[in-house]
Formats: sequence, structure tokens, C-alpha cells
Amino acid sequence: MERLLPGTPWLESAQWVFYALLLVLLALVLAVTLRRWVLVRRGGAVECYLRAVGVRGRRGSWRIGFGRYGTESLSWFPIFSLRPRPTANLSRRGLVVVGRRAPEEGEDLPVDLTVLRVGWLRADGSDPREPSYEIAMNEGTLTGFLSWLESMPPGTHWES
Repeated sequence: MERLLPGTPWLESAQWVFYALLLVLLALVLAVTLRRWVLVRRGGAVECYLRAVGVRGRRGSWRIGFGRYGTESLSWFPIFSLRPRPTANLSRRGLVVVGRRAPEEGEDLPVDLTVLRVGWLRADGSDPREPSYEIAMNEGTLTGFLSWLESMPPGTHWES
């Protein structure tokens, strides 16, 4: 007759719970990696940081993600998310650069980035008084963003 050690059923249960949690963690990592691959593969995606100016909470803090250029807007997707849709859409119509600066001390940003302050033209066509968003990106990404912002696809007729 086989002798069971006390605590053996508990040890086996804990082992199965550990395996289940490990499997869930692996599935999450795989899903985030697959989402990132799909976003980048579609083209026009660049890594950048985004924050909403004057907003408290998560939206008001720097978040890393991918900006994907579209015909009418820049769609921003957070890197560490499973959400298939963008968290922010910055409409290209009327979007202007209000200013640029280097990252300040205390901001959780790499020092080699440039922070662009962007907003939308007011109803009378004047520049915005305050920026709506700040976007932090490296020099190569910045050049591409400014080119995208200043150009308009052929055949697009936006009315003012």
C-alpha cells in the first residue's frame, strides 16, 4: 500500500495554480507582443510618448505608445495594452505646434527626446492659447511628424 505524505494534496494544488498563473501570464505577454507586431506591420507607426495637458490622472502623465499616421488623424496606441483601438486620435485638421522644449527634470522621459506642444486652431483661425497635448519623440520621428503635419494627401479638400 502506498503511503501518502501529509500535505501532498495541497502541494499538488499549489503546483497546478502556479502552472495556471504562468500560462495566463504567458498568454498576456503573447497578446501584447502580437498586438504590437500588428500595429507596426500595418505601417506608419512610430514610437512616441503622449500626455494630455492640464489633465489629472493617467491621461495627464507621460505614457509610451505608438503613433500611427493616417490621412486625417494621428492615432495613438499605448504599448502596454490589449485594446485594439487607439486611446487618442489627434485630428490633423487645424493641428498646430504651439512650442517645443527639452524634457524637464523630474519627467520620466529619455533626455534625447524633444517635447512638442500641440493644439488646434481656434474658431477665428488664431493659434491656440494653451496646448492640448504634448508629444515627446526623437529627432527622426519629429521630422516625420512635422512633414506629415505640413503635407496634405492629394485629392483631399478640407474646408476651413
